[in-house]
Amino acid sequence: MKPFGVVAVGIAVVGLAASANALEPRQGAHLRALEKITGDATDLTVKVGETKDFGRIAITLRACWQAPPEDTPESEAFLEIRSRGAAQDKPLAELGPDKEKPKSASLGPDAPLFSGWMFASSPGLNALEHPVYDVWVISCTAASAPPPAGGSVEPPAAPASAPADAPVGVPLPDPSVPSNQ
Repeated sequence: MKPFGVVAVGIAVVGLAASANALEPRQGAHLRALEKITGDATDLTVKVGETKDFGRIAITLRACWQAPPEDTPESEAFLEIRSRGAAQDKPLAELGPDKEKPKSASLGPDAPLFSGWMFASSPGLNALEHPVYDVWVISCTAASAPPPAGGSVEPPAAPASAPADAPVGVPLPDPSVPSNQ
């Protein structure tokens, strides 16, 4: 590695370490997955401990940390990405004795492709290296509140004394308090 590259990585690691004490754990993450051949990009929402399939890979979120709103925006997610299903390469018996075993032939079903931290602010710092798929972190998500017992979520209605064009959720002036107009 060239000295400039070592210095750049060192500065990035020091910067991340300095902000690491301000990060807060989150319950999930928004990820974006790209299938490079067709250009199909898909946004995924994954909870910690959950595995989502995308094409022939399985993405498991182990942890997600996000800076508080008053700090510089940063989201960090620990991901495990594995190949899924049947191996993409021909069996070694079909290669023949005179042919050399390709490196990718050793990657069978459920072979690990990536395990580590990905950073939303620097997607290239620690990236999945795969010829077909690319995955990166968009942000972490907080725990969502459970829906009410009725099952439907509706915005609150305006009070009966409010004019028809009054915005919902904006408090109305108290008529018993004299105005300064």
